[in-house]
Amino acid sequence: MPVTKTAKRALRVAKRKFKVNNIIRKQLEVAVRVAKKDKTLAKISAAIKLADRGAKKNVIHKNKASRIKKVLGRLTLKGKTITPSKKKAAKKKKK
Repeated sequence: MPVTKTAKRALRVAKRKFKVNNIIRKQLEVAVRVAKKDKTLAKISAAIKLADRGAKKNVIHKNKASRIKKVLGRLTLKGKTITPSKKKAAKKKKK
């Protein structure tokens, strides 16, 4: 058990982060499982978003997120062609 005041505070923070990280990790696992089963574009994009969020918050490693996205990307390419969305042109600033 922690003895000092800062160690006790660090333990509280670690417990809180552990709970939040587990929630994000479980959501990602479920989303990937559902995306592999359904193979719909909406489910796949939701799982990819969760993988990106997990990597951004350091819940999972960025290379693991990359592998998850690669596997999910292969599901979209089987028998379907996906056209990338066009971005709007940036407006020029007036002087």
